[in-house]
Amino acid sequence: SCAQPQSVQHYTFQLSKMERWNGRVAVVTGASSGIGAAIAKELAQAGLVTVGLARRVERVGALRDQIPKQFSANLHAIKCDVSKEEDIGRVFQEIVDKFGGIDVLINNAGIVRDSMRLLSEDSQGTQPLRDILDTNVLGLTLCSRKACNSMRDRSVDGHIIHINSIAGHRVLNFPHMNMYSASKFAVTALTETMRNELREMKSKVKVTVSDHLILSVIKWTH
Repeated sequence: SCAQPQSVQHYTFQLSKMERWNGRVAVVTGASSGIGAAIAKELAQAGLVTVGLARRVERVGALRDQIPKQFSANLHAIKCDVSKEEDIGRVFQEIVDKFGGIDVLINNAGIVRDSMRLLSEDSQGTQPLRDILDTNVLGLTLCSRKACNSMRDRSVDGHIIHINSIAGHRVLNFPHMNMYSASKFAVTALTETMRNELREMKSKVKVTVSDHLILSVIKWTH
C-alpha cells in the first residue's frame, strides 16, 4: 500500500538527517521499485552516497530524475542479483573500491512465488522454493556479512537494516505464500542471531517497528 513507503521514508529520514551521515555510503538492495526505490531516493536526498542494487538496474538509474537535481549525483545504480553469491561478492567489492566502504545497508530485496504449495508437486520442481530462500535468506545474510566486514575493517559505526514483513512474525493463511512466510521468519531469527554475534563484538542492536513494516535494525559500533 502507499502507506508502506511513507513509513519507511519517515524512518530513513530520521536516520539519515543526523549530520554525521552526510557523505557516508548507503547500499539499498531491491532498489528498482516500491519500498527500495523510496528508501534510495530519500537517502540520496539526505546527503548519503546511495548505491541502489537491482536486477533491473535501468529503473534505479531512472530514479535520479525523480529527486532534485542537486542530489541526483548521490544516487548510483549497480546491477546485482542477490540470489547469486558471485554477484554479491563482485558488487560489494566494486562498492568498496569505488566509494571506500559501506556504512549503511538496507536489505530490501525479496521475492514471492505464486501458486507454490509445500506439500504438492509442481511442474517447476523445487527451483521456485530455492529462489525464495536464495534471495530472502541467503542473499540477505551474505550482503550483511559483506557490509559488516566493511564496517569492522574500517572501525566505523554503521547500520544494517532488514526490511521484514508481518509474515515473518505471523503465519498468513495464504497457501501460495508458505515458503515466503518461512523465509521471513528466517529473517526474524537471523536478526537475533546477528544480535548475538554483534554482542560479542561489543555492538549495539535495536529494533524499530513501523506501522506497516517491521524493520530489524542492527547497529555496529566499534
